[in-house]
Amino acid sequence: MNTKEFANEMRKLILSSLFHAKSGHPGGSLSCTDLLAVLYNEEMRVFPSSPKAVDRDRFVLSKGHAAPALYAALALKGYFPKENMNCLRKLDSGLEGHPSMKCTPGVDMSTGSLGQGISAACGMALAGKKSGDSYRVYSVLGDGELEEGQVWEAMMLAAHYRLDNLCVFVDFNGLQVDGPVAEVLSPVPIGEKMKAFGLHVIEIDGHDLDQIRSALAEARQTKGQPTVIVAHTIKGRGVSYMENQVSWHGAAPNAEQYEQGMKEVEANV
Repeated sequence: MNTKEFANEMRKLILSSLFHAKSGHPGGSLSCTDLLAVLYNEEMRVFPSSPKAVDRDRFVLSKGHAAPALYAALALKGYFPKENMNCLRKLDSGLEGHPSMKCTPGVDMSTGSLGQGISAACGMALAGKKSGDSYRVYSVLGDGELEEGQVWEAMMLAAHYRLDNLCVFVDFNGLQVDGPVAEVLSPVPIGEKMKAFGLHVIEIDGHDLDQIRSALAEARQTKGQPTVIVAHTIKGRGVSYMENQVSWHGAAPNAEQYEQGMKEVEANV
């Protein structure tokens, strides 16, 4: 399927999994869906039949609460049956509320404690440099996650070791669990701060598939610097009543809301 279709299928799986779980995080999952769709459907070298292949590209969802988006991409790539998505957050389902590398095939790092995922991604990229392996490492950070000091330590390390095999997306949707990031603890100007740390920065519309593709191509061509792609996104993208609503950071749709959301996503094909 093409990547727009892949993203729409991801959104349907996200909504379905959260509806059946009766809990979870739709807003931030839907805001990074298009980023993950391009990564998994076009960009990354992955092997669903051999999830631990040494030469695979690595992905770390540093904003681990957006696990439904990652699970949806993995299911569509064939790491596990799509039907398993409706077992999200159920005991022994393998699909925990935050990604677990011990439970879910295709998950390269367990995440959920914000700020730690990006450090793990830096470690993977540094290991690849030292071993001479050709794999690339990708990670998605939340904008609220930038309030964690560990993120900036990781950025300093990435720049110091010239980890040009590392590409980091900042999912800049402007909202976190406590409200607008600009009011809670503003991280802006994100791009200028990343540049000051020695990173190559690209700013894009995080829902424009062509802009995502172009930024990833530029990241591959950039040598001697890690790349940070500041992706301006909409929390809850694709479901009208969720868009830009902080209340949908961590709430599951009821039956009526689920039906409406599915109709809206399907109409976008």
